[in-house]
Amino acid sequence: MKYLWSPWRMEYILGKKAKGCIFCKKPLERKDKENLILHQNKYGYVMMNKFPYNNGHLMVVPKRHCLKLEQLNEKESQALFHLLKFSTQILKTCLRPHGFNIGMNIGKTGGAGEEHIHFHIVPRWAGDTNFMPILGEAKVIPEYLENTYHKLHTTFKDFLKNQGKKRRPK
Repeated sequence: MKYLWSPWRMEYILGKKAKGCIFCKKPLERKDKENLILHQNKYGYVMMNKFPYNNGHLMVVPKRHCLKLEQLNEKESQALFHLLKFSTQILKTCLRPHGFNIGMNIGKTGGAGEEHIHFHIVPRWAGDTNFMPILGEAKVIPEYLENTYHKLHTTFKDFLKNQGKKRRPK
């Protein structure tokens, strides 16, 4: 059996947990920068993972509290998939990853912590795994969260502004 070590996640595991569902509360707080929220629409939002597996690790979350994938209605499903596509485009533009891992956490045991389904988008680069997590018991994230947030937030805004220009009739 092989073991994968991720000691940088201990802060999350042992850290004080807020009462209630963070995925329901965070978008209502109107502290997008502090909460690492990059974009919101009527049905969902995109936020950075505070304890990332890689630089630019994002989560796409429905605004309505859903425990199961089948609870999403058609509009929510379409909006979330649009946010996934949109977010990968932003990451490609801003961070230039070579690929992505995209997955969904469903249920507490499935990693959904608050039992609020959500997608993870983890940018990947050729050679992004190295000896540090195994021998050094440390994961190297090459940029401060705040710096990555600023770059991604700016790119989200620019992208949205350009999308609006494309849709306007001439």
